[in-house]
Amino acid sequence: MAAASPTFEDTRLSPASLAEQVRMGGVTVIDVRTTSEFRSGHIPGSINVPMDEVESRLEDIPKGRPVVMVCQSGRRSEITRELMHGRIDQIVCLDGGVTAWEQAGNTVVRSTRTRMALDRQSLIGASTLILLSVVLGTFVNPGWYYLALLPGVGLMLAGTTGICLMAVVLGLMPWNKVRN
Repeated sequence: MAAASPTFEDTRLSPASLAEQVRMGGVTVIDVRTTSEFRSGHIPGSINVPMDEVESRLEDIPKGRPVVMVCQSGRRSEITRELMHGRIDQIVCLDGGVTAWEQAGNTVVRSTRTRMALDRQSLIGASTLILLSVVLGTFVNPGWYYLALLPGVGLMLAGTTGICLMAVVLGLMPWNKVRN
């Protein structure tokens, strides 16, 4: 017996329901996370259309099938679903995102050696430099406070240009190389 397709009235789909729909080929899964997040682990067969590109890439979303929006936790996909309301006929979100999908024991495809997205690695790097600057400035020499300028300026540039230099550098590291 075929599982029912999600309907437009539904707003969320459980990982178990999505797994069944994916197995039957009944839905199109759109992952709205960044490319680096997508590469760090995504639902098999999903299409990566980052949240900030969805409106300009509507033509990339296959027509005639229900669409399931996916992100890491479900929040960004819900925002995207609300934004796309009326533009895509049948659209729902995966409840709990890729995190819930993976916790339910479903397969995740990884195309990098690390499970951590570049965005998170960059945030950890920036906060580490700021913390190091404060500790060294307090206990060694006040000149170390200037070290905090690097991540500060980097974050400002990333916010205004969309290009994070730390992510570019981290992307060159061996653990972030795409698997062959």
